Parts: sequence; C-alpha cells; structure tokens
Amino acid sequence: MRMVDRSFDVVGLGNAIVDVIAKVPESFLDEWEIRKNGMTLIDEERAVELTQAVQGQELSGGSGANTIVGVSSFGGSTAYIGKVADDRLGQIFVDDIHAANVGFDTSPLRSGIPTARSIILVTPDGSRSMNTYLGASVLFSPDDVDEEIVTSCEILYLEGYLYDREAAKGAFVEAADLALSAGKKTALTLSDGFCVDRHRASFLDFIQLHTSLLFANEAELMALYESENFEDALDQVGRDVPVAAVTRGERGSVVVKGKEQIHVPATHVEKVVDTTGAGDQYAAGFLFGYVRGCELIDCARLGHIAAAEVISHYGPRPEESYANLVIRNGFKRLYTGT
Repeated sequence: MRMVDRSFDVVGLGNAIVDVIAKVPESFLDEWEIRKNGMTLIDEERAVELTQAVQGQELSGGSGANTIVGVSSFGGSTAYIGKVADDRLGQIFVDDIHAANVGFDTSPLRSGIPTARSIILVTPDGSRSMNTYLGASVLFSPDDVDEEIVTSCEILYLEGYLYDREAAKGAFVEAADLALSAGKKTALTLSDGFCVDRHRASFLDFIQLHTSLLFANEAELMALYESENFEDALDQVGRDVPVAAVTRGERGSVVVKGKEQIHVPATHVEKVVDTTGAGDQYAAGFLFGYVRGCELIDCARLGHIAAAEVISHYGPRPEESYANLVIRNGFKRLYTGT
C-alpha cells in the first residue's frame, strides 16, 4: 500500500541522519577537542575520521526521526520525510526506519555528497556529545515535500535542525503552510541552543505564524528570548504559541498554554545511562497523547515515561514498547477507550 493511501497521526520532517553511537572515556573528548554534552557541526573529512576512530553502532537517527519512531512505539501511525543519499548509510537509514513501522519513501540523492551522520559519543556519566555532518540531509527542497502525506496527518512535526539551509527552510515553511491550510496542527522542536542562536529571528517568525505546539528545553527557550530569567521566557512563549512544552531534565517539564503553566515532575529513573534522545522521546510521548486528545498534564506524563525509558539504556530509541510501558503506568484507556 502506498503511503498516501493511509492517514497518519504524526508525520515528521527533518534531517535524515544515521547515528553512530559509541561509548568513550572523558579523555577521548579532550583528545579530539570535542565540546561535551552539545551538538557540533562537522565537515565530511572530520566525520569520516571520527567514524573510523570509534566504530560505533549504526542506526537510523536524527532528532525528528527519533521522535517519530517513539510515536510509532506508542502505537501511533507515522511517516517521515527526509533526504538520504543512495549509499550504504542511506540504506541503513531506510531499512531501520521501516523496521520501526514508520513510512518513508523520500527519493534519495543519486550523486554528490553522502548520507548525513551524527557521531554520538557517550561518556561514563551518561552525557552525550554529538558531532554532526549534515551531508545529503540538508539537500532537501520544496520538491521533496509530498503534499498528500503532509495533509494526511493530524500533526506535522518539524525539526529545527533542518533550518540550516535556505532550500530546506523553504521546504519547512511550505510543509507547514500545507498542513495548516488543511486544518492540521504543526509542532516545532527548537533542537539545540546553538541552532536557536543561528536562526533566532526566523524561528520567532515561524513560531508566531506557523506553530501550534512548540517543544524546547529550558536553555533553548531562554536562548530564543535572549532571557536570563526562565519565568520571563515562559511568559513570552505563552504569548507567541498556543501550547509549549518545555523540558528541564530531572526537574520535569512545564507546559504553557497562554497564561496557564502546568509543572509536571519527571519520572523517576534508577540510573541514568545515556541522555541521548531524552528530549526526542519526551516529544514522542507528548505528541501521542496530544493526538489522542489527552489533557496537557497527561501528555507531559507520557513524555516523561518515554524519556525515562530511553535514558535508562544506551541509544536514542526505545528498547521496550512504549505501548506496553504506558499501559502498566495507568494509561490503558488510550488503547481500549475505557
């Protein structure tokens, strides 16, 4: 069955990246002069060198794709739109995301630069340092936006990282316009503080004009509004977007709707193994609850359940079915209607 013959709960649009995940000692970061616990853009030569140096696990990744796989694990119907090259890593991305029951059929880049990759270095304290080569993923243009797929979803989920190239930004805006014109919701994740610094003015315009639901962490939100006061940033986002979900690590999250602010505690975790994908999976849980009509506080609780699962092991994707996990945590009604 063709993807356009289906309807979807959530369709994601973002960078199609293969994650290369490796455990390294703190000394490795010093040796390679890598900024800890953040995302650094690197060139093709550096990407090849790091990939060879760590020989990590390879799987389909990228922030937006991680979230969409998470929604699928909850039982949501999903698809993803992104650009890979016609090469070995590109095929890894396609095979892996299909295995997660996510629709994906964007035409690959037939020549030129290779598939994007993010070399994720995990230190013993669970911190992750991402070194990202954007490769073919940013050669995404409005021509790659499938109108039928975008307008067949309930929520279009947009990854802020894709804003790093004008053609990709054009695709971003076109997809949002298509979704909103069809009466659908749009969700945006700010992705990274450095991404916010690069595109602050454009992000603010997009949030005010095209965004139904915003995801950010505390640092990203404060960077967006150039504020040193978190409460001030919350007040401002409440005026700019209908709903915002702001994560704060072990302090949980705050959901903002106008002047209303809902503080939700994080789900307890016995041991933090790897924080890779925590924000991505929080968004997955929130989106699944949102599209199922949950109260905002329950959307956040679903997000925290997913985030707690993913930080309990290595890698940015769930090892346990989120559907099974949330049923055990009192959300059986999402699947039975009772």
